[in-house]
Amino acid sequence: MIENVISFLTNLIISFISKTGYIGVFLLMTAESALIPIPSEVTMPFAGYLASVGRFNILSIIFIGALANLFGSVLAYWLGYWGEDHVVRILIKKYGKYLLMTEHEYNRSENWFRKYGEKITFFSRILPIVRTFISLPAGVAKMNFWKFSFFTFFGSLIWSGLLAYVGFALGKNWHSISGYYRKFEYLIIFVILAAAIYYIIHKVQKLRRK
Repeated sequence: MIENVISFLTNLIISFISKTGYIGVFLLMTAESALIPIPSEVTMPFAGYLASVGRFNILSIIFIGALANLFGSVLAYWLGYWGEDHVVRILIKKYGKYLLMTEHEYNRSENWFRKYGEKITFFSRILPIVRTFISLPAGVAKMNFWKFSFFTFFGSLIWSGLLAYVGFALGKNWHSISGYYRKFEYLIIFVILAAAIYYIIHKVQKLRRK
């Protein structure tokens, strides 16, 4: 079943990029960095494949991916900056299940930021999970905005370049790296279970009121 869910998500992303081109890549990569669970591990390799057949320019697609990641990360940064830790935790507890984000993951990214300092905003961009969440503790810590933007953009440039190049090099076989992003299986399972539990609890509470 989970393979079907992943396949559906992948086909959705492929269809969206095929129809919208560069704009679609920008929107998907922005969403990912703004904490919306859309895997760049699908977006960028497919965009790289399209570059290999002449649909995109490979350098343009890498730049767009990095710029979009920066834009989405800035949104998350300002959420942390203005909302501060208290508000961020409230939002995660309330809406985290919809964004595939738990308080544990936020704590981990916060610990990483405290342990490694501002430079982690650069290095985290090539790490799974943490890369999309590190913007929140950076904002909460009131990290210098321009330094945050600089580290984020160039870290994202490496990430986008790596994924796009893999798709470009593999061509039609770009999807063969699917094993790499199987980590999303667990996230998708979590969302499905959370939705089912919420539905059951909601129904039980509704019946008790009658």
